[in-house]
This record gives sequence, structure tokens and C-alpha cells, in this order.
Amino acid sequence: MKRLLVLLVLAVIAVAFFYFDLAHYLTLDALKARQAEFAGYYDRSPGLVIGLFFLVYVAVTGASLPGAAILTIASGALFGLVVGTVIASFASSIGATLAFLASRYLFRDVVRSRFGDRLRAIDEGMARDGAFYLFTLRLVPAFPFFLINLLMGLTTIRAATFYGVSQVGMFAGTLVFVNAGTQLAQIKTLSGIASPALIASFVALGIFPWIARAIVGAVRARQVYAKWRRPRRYDRNMVVIGAGAGGLVSAYIAATVRAKVTLVEAGKMGGDCLNYGCVPSKALIRSARLAHQSRHASRYGLADAAPVVPFPKVMARVQQVIRDIEPHDSVARYTGLGVEVIAGYATIVDPWTVSIRRNDGGEQTLTTRSIVIAAGGAPVVPPIPGLDDIDYVTSDTLWERFAALEALPARIVVLGGGPIGCELAQSFARLGSQITQVEMAPRLLAREDDDVAALIEARFRDEGIDLHTGTNAVRCERRGDGQYLIVEADGRESAIGFDQMIVAVGRAARLTGYGLEALGIETDGTVVTNAYLQTLYPNIYAAGDVAGPYQLTHVAAHQAWYAAVNALFGRFRKFKADYRVIPWTTFTDPEVARVGLSEAEAKAQGIAHEVTTYPLHELDRAIADSATTGFVRVLTAPGKDRILGATIVGAHAGELLAEYVLAMKHGLGLNKILGTIHTYPTFAEANKYAAGEWKRAHAPQAILRWLELYHRWRLG
Repeated sequence: MKRLLVLLVLAVIAVAFFYFDLAHYLTLDALKARQAEFAGYYDRSPGLVIGLFFLVYVAVTGASLPGAAILTIASGALFGLVVGTVIASFASSIGATLAFLASRYLFRDVVRSRFGDRLRAIDEGMARDGAFYLFTLRLVPAFPFFLINLLMGLTTIRAATFYGVSQVGMFAGTLVFVNAGTQLAQIKTLSGIASPALIASFVALGIFPWIARAIVGAVRARQVYAKWRRPRRYDRNMVVIGAGAGGLVSAYIAATVRAKVTLVEAGKMGGDCLNYGCVPSKALIRSARLAHQSRHASRYGLADAAPVVPFPKVMARVQQVIRDIEPHDSVARYTGLGVEVIAGYATIVDPWTVSIRRNDGGEQTLTTRSIVIAAGGAPVVPPIPGLDDIDYVTSDTLWERFAALEALPARIVVLGGGPIGCELAQSFARLGSQITQVEMAPRLLAREDDDVAALIEARFRDEGIDLHTGTNAVRCERRGDGQYLIVEADGRESAIGFDQMIVAVGRAARLTGYGLEALGIETDGTVVTNAYLQTLYPNIYAAGDVAGPYQLTHVAAHQAWYAAVNALFGRFRKFKADYRVIPWTTFTDPEVARVGLSEAEAKAQGIAHEVTTYPLHELDRAIADSATTGFVRVLTAPGKDRILGATIVGAHAGELLAEYVLAMKHGLGLNKILGTIHTYPTFAEANKYAAGEWKRAHAPQAILRWLELYHRWRLG
């Protein structure tokens, strides 16, 4: 109501201004005709005239009414250059700030609830360079100042900053118009003051800060490179360190555009995803799901049958799946694409030189225009006392270790309740191991909503996993032939016996051994980069897990495009990495897939939203497949079909999520999904039905009541 009242007052002022034709008082002819009269008032009561003039000026600019230019000229005509400039400068800045505050009060919440996710990049830019942008705009009269006031009110720039920058930035333009006012008789039209030449001068003045900034950037770059000797010639256009997703895509792009590129990998081609993460874990999950379905075959009208699990064959299949996919990431393939692949350890010697200690014992040094660091990540091993004295594996080492076992370990402790820990815990439980899962946080899957985690926890307990959430791992002990994890919860310690421990508490970027310290490249858990993925040295980039902020294979590939294109063509144009629509999936059963905001995140960030949920137990295909656990949840802007985020829990959730990723990426709303034909019967129909739930909740009830009366009338 307060907002409506303020809006009403401003509307009344605007209507009165135009209805009573007050604008004719703010014309050059009116000012000339009454200049002597105003001068007489000023001679008799200078303080009163200055005060009234100041208030009128503030009111006109604060209400974003036309006439600020005439008032600025009038201040020069009435008060002279010095006094007139002081009055106009302060009045215009105060009025502009009032318009800024009105816009912020009236419209910002509405705009941010509608476009909040799209404004994140603007917010980041304003936090970093808002004063600079505003100052540049204020220097150029070609931009309507009232529009700048209103638009800036929608951003996160501080009011004090807005006022201070406006006061300084508008001073030059104010001075020009006030000075013109001192020569009022000679002014024929406003265009005579704001001539093309003058506007061009101001545009040049506005561009100057950008030129100065570019010069400062170039000087800083020279300073960064000052202690290094740049090569006269380069062996390569690009050297890529690491052959995981980020490195492979970077090298692929470089080769595609015919750049001379070398890819250096010390370990296995394909990196973590192919050899230790995505691929082997999904192969294991498939075998485990089949064992689980056999054990519960009665759900499908068959007889339950305890599966025989020859564990060495299960692990052999995992390795075979890796071998089947290996050609996609192989040395042969990339060599065929035009990439030079070197097996060895790369160290950055200087910004343009990479030293390679080859796996065959040789050494090689390459000079290069650009470098992409895509070294990936490695499992975090927590400093738990006694951990080195017991049998433990990480998500990297378990595949080789378990492949050598003759049988599945009877008792496994999984330390960690994130996506990796949950996927491995459920898989080995389904294969027949007794699983105890320990998580320090109050629940599993901390990044998901509470009810999502509760659903997964309920499924885990139903499948026999012994869950210990809110539990700290204190130490590991050997007692005779037994191994134990000592945990603490609610102030009490207890011992958990096991045959094998899987440590899955997270992953960290690989930062050592690449020469980053010697070059002074800053790291903070990951390699510190700017929005273009550049490090301290503009020709050295980072992508993937080593750069953060997401440890996802598809994000590494996404970043690699920006790193490679910026590295090769950044002298012409650079692209900021776009993180607006990032999906991910946890491949438990049921799967958990998400893109955009979760309900908890929306509440925490104060983003207005509506929630629409469609339960899978109402979906025909889910019923036919006996896979009714889960739901589709969509967050939308209030009263709008614009998608803020989607969470899907259920069978094939990762596949179903793609429709929402596409919709969010290209600005499509739920009405578009509802209007799209989906094959029956499929799980994908759940997305359409979720859109239908939203549509029903927003049905125009008044129109429907009139339609009901119409149809009754038609009955006769």
C-alpha cells in the first residue's frame, strides 16, 4: 500500500504537470521573457528565490519531469556562473538521487522477483565496477539522465555512491549549461548549446575513462610480465595441461580452428571422469541396480531371487566399460584431430614456457602463446588419526584395489554423504555388502532441499544402509585383526567395525607441481581467475575442477570453450564464462537432478517464488514401471511461468532435467512446456503435467465463472 501511495503521488504530479501545461514555463522563450522579472525578485529576496528555485529544481528532477536543461540554463541566467553552478550541481544530484531512491523503492523488488537470476551478472558487475560505469554515463549527455537514475535504482549500487559519483560526473555538463545561461540573450535554441560538436566532445570525455582503463590494464600487464623475457618466436599457439574434460575440449577447439596445440597428460587420457569417476561409477550403479531388481523381482510379477554376485566379474565389467569408452578420449583420436599429445608432467617455467618431463624419460621445453591449466582435482583425505594404519580407498583408488579382490568386502564404511559417497554406498549395499555411512552434516546431500535428502535417507535405510548423520569421525584403530572407525555423536563415542573404508568427503583442485607458486599465480582452494578464466597472467587460463566453482565434468567442458576461445582470440573479443544455468545429477536410486534455484536457496536469498510439485505416483509410466517414488518440483516467479529452478527426484531424473535446462537457457516458460506434445506413456510427461499443475493454480477463476454461466445459458 505504501508503494502504491508513493506511485499515486508521483502520478498525480505528472498528470498535473502536463494537464496544467506547466511545461510551457520551462521553455527557452518563457525564460527569456521573464528573465528581468525573476532578476527583480532575486534582487529583493535572494535567499528566498534561491531556496524556491532549488526546491523546484529538485522536484522536477526527482519526479523525472522534463525541464532540467532549462532550469540549469536559468540558474546561470539568474545567479551567475559560480552561484548558478553550485545550485544546479547540488540540486540536480539530489533530485537524481531522489528519483534513484523512488525507482528502488517502487520497482526493484518487482523487477528482481521477475528477472532475479538474469540480474546476477549485472549485480556482480555493479559490485565490482558500478561507480566506474555510472561515472562514464554521467560524462555523456547523450544518455538521458532521468533514465540512468531510474535504471540505477534497480541495481545494487549504494545510494551514497550513486549520489557522490553523480555529483562529480555531472559537473562538467552542468557547467556548460550554466555558462550558456549567463549568455541567455545569445541562445537561440537548446540545440545550439548541445551542438553535435559539444556532444561529441562529451562522448570523447566519456570514452576517456575506458581508454584510460585499457591503458592501465596494459601497464599492469606489462608490470606482471616485466621480469620475464618474452620469446621472439613461439613453438605453439596453445599448451594444455591435463587431459580430462577441460583439457580435452580446450585442445579439441584449438585443433578445430587450426591452431598448433600440445596436450600434456601425466596419467591416463580422459582424466578422472573416464577412469575414476563418472564412467566406472555409472557402470557399477547399473550392475547394482540389476542385482537389486532381482532381489525384489516380485514387484514386477516375478519371483524374488537372491542374485549371485561374482564380484571380480562385476569389477571386470566396470573396466571393460572404461575400455569401450577410452577410444573417445584416446591419444590416437586426438592425434588424428591435429593435437600433439605428450605423456608427461608439465611445469610452467614462465608465462610463455612449459617444461615437460616426459614419461619415457626425456625432457622437452615448449614456448607458447597461451596456456590452459586443466589439471583437475583429487579426493580429499581428511586428517583422521590412525587413517594411514587401516585399509581405506578413495573414489580414485577403489577401482584398481577392488578389481584385485576375490570377493566383495563384507562390511564397508563409507565416509561422506555427498553425491559420490551416496552413489557408492547404495551400489555396494545392493551388491551385498553391509554398508555403514557416516556424514558429519545433519543430513545427506547438503546442497539439496531437506525433503529431497529425507527421501534418499529413507530409501537408504529401507535398503539396509546404516546411516550415521550428524556424526564426526574421531579416529581409526586396529584391534587385533579388526579395523574400527571411532565416531562421536551427541557427545558419545562408539566404534564401527569394517573390512574396508571408502573415503568420499569431497575433492580438491590439483594445484602443486605445475609451477604456479614460482610464477605467483594466486590460489584459494582453486586457481584464482577472472570472469574470462584468466589468471594473474592474461595468457594463462584455467578450466575445470582446478578453476572451480563447480566440480562437474560438463562444467569443465563448458569452461574449456571460454578458456580456449579467449586464449586464441581474446585480442579481438573475450567472453565471460556463463554460469547462469548449471544442471547436475546425483545418480542414486531414485536419482536427484537439479538446475537453478532450490526452494531452500530461494528462501535464503529472499527471492520471491512459487512452487509447483507433481508427484510421480500419479504418472502412468511410473506406475507401469513400479517407479513411483519421487516428484517434479518447479520454482517460478510469482504469477509468471518463468522458471527459476527445477528439482526432479525419481527414475531417469537426470534425463528429464534436460527439458528444464533448455527452457531456462532460452527463456521458455511452463506454458511452452505445457503446449509441447510429449510421447505417451513416458517419464517425460511428468514435466508437462507439472506445467499443467502450475496452469491450474493460475486459472482465471473470474473468467471461468462467466464461462460456466454461458454454458448454463446454452443449455436452454
